Amino acid sequence: MVVDPQHAAVNGRKRSQRPQKSHREVADELRARIRSGELRPGQRMPTQARLADEFGVERGAVRQALRILQSEHLLTNVSKGAPATVAPDLGLAAPPTGPGAPPLPTMVALAPRIAAAFAEPHVEIDALCLTSVSLTLAIGEPLRQIHAGQLKPAKVDVRVLLPSSDIELAFPTPVDAAMDGRLQRRWVSHRNAQVQVLRHNLLALRATHGIDVEVTFRSLPFTPPVKLYLLNGVESLFAYYTVTRREEEIDHEPLEMYDAEGTRSMLFAFEQGADLRDTTFVEQSYLWFNALWETISSELLLTN
Repeated sequence: MVVDPQHAAVNGRKRSQRPQKSHREVADELRARIRSGELRPGQRMPTQARLADEFGVERGAVRQALRILQSEHLLTNVSKGAPATVAPDLGLAAPPTGPGAPPLPTMVALAPRIAAAFAEPHVEIDALCLTSVSLTLAIGEPLRQIHAGQLKPAKVDVRVLLPSSDIELAFPTPVDAAMDGRLQRRWVSHRNAQVQVLRHNLLALRATHGIDVEVTFRSLPFTPPVKLYLLNGVESLFAYYTVTRREEEIDHEPLEMYDAEGTRSMLFAFEQGADLRDTTFVEQSYLWFNALWETISSELLLTN
């Protein structure tokens, strides 16, 4: 069974306690669920009333979000009446996401590249990120295809570098440095939960499909200002974490913080062999990742 990486969301999940989202944030979250395979082609969406309740927004904001996804050919039948439907052929609707394509938000660009990587007999994925939520979501679709018998790699190797729980994070961090450690503790809990979900979903392939799986996490003594995904030795996907100031409720109290939304970070794709620039970037990305892995990283401990 594939464990859901999200907290409360569509399909019977509880309503989120986060502050009200904008229609674009609602569209981003629904797009991520479609791209990850959580919402499948041809599946009916929840009603607009249910989505409004889940996200804590007005129905007008939900309709705006659905229209954005309809304009991207991810949804059909968007109206005030019956629930919308996930487009039956997302392959035709998907924007170009391979090397040479324009940069796209992580949750638009990453999932198709991860799915393509899983089509190889030996899947090798290295990732450096703040949390593994984007990777966990992106791996959802190839896992679904494996369980459906559409894919069966012989071996899967995944290495992930994440910030240590022992450091003071550069972000997310309170604007007021005198604040207590609630935000840090919440981030550590979130990081740990994502690690456990990703590890469980991948290692389950051993028992269910006899696939040789190795998944390893190590921690870094710094907050990464960028995210990096290396696929099968030939692709490098790179994005900047753009830090912004925002307010969020922590333990029912508003808190001003500096934070970055990784799922919306613009992802740039490079491929070995495309040209000298891309080849050099991929090679240097692997050298950089391996250097961090073999020198200053340490065993990742799931402690708060």
